[in-house]
Amino acid sequence: MTGKLKSIAVYCGHQFGTDPQFARDAATIGEFLGRNNIRMVFGGGDVGLMGTVATAALDAGGHVIGVSTNNVIEKQEPVHTGVDIKIVDGVNERKQKMFELSDAFIILPGGIGTLNELTDIMTMQQIGESKKPLFFLNTSGFWIPFVRLFIHMQRQGFIESIHDYNIHGASTPDDLIKKIMEY
Repeated sequence: MTGKLKSIAVYCGHQFGTDPQFARDAATIGEFLGRNNIRMVFGGGDVGLMGTVATAALDAGGHVIGVSTNNVIEKQEPVHTGVDIKIVDGVNERKQKMFELSDAFIILPGGIGTLNELTDIMTMQQIGESKKPLFFLNTSGFWIPFVRLFIHMQRQGFIESIHDYNIHGASTPDDLIKKIMEY
């Protein structure tokens, strides 16, 4: 097990995406968390990559906490059975609760919600409200356009160096797991 990291939030899509590797990598990350007794915190849904990573963590004997809202449950996604579910009033409270319950964050491929959660964490790092590490899994180059945008914002003088953020990226689950274990 990792020393400092006892609880990690995983942000990812509530859909599977077009590349089957997304789901395979999500399952590998979930299995790693469960097998290493690292509590997983996630959005609570039993759909897409969210469901895949949670199921893998549970199947590996892990403890999983899902944080969701009534609105999300009623309109979009069923709650994952077997997880410790926390229901909060809205999406901002959901993000805050996930932040409070976690020592670090893993970002897998996802959509607008994943991007929103990612940029919230980066903003908190930028203004000094968080030093918690952020681990990217760049499955099949998924995050390359975001990294290019980040470099563009830096070149245009809107953000400082990437080194000002506590970000660790990898292209494979094995490389990401190694970075998490070394942290």
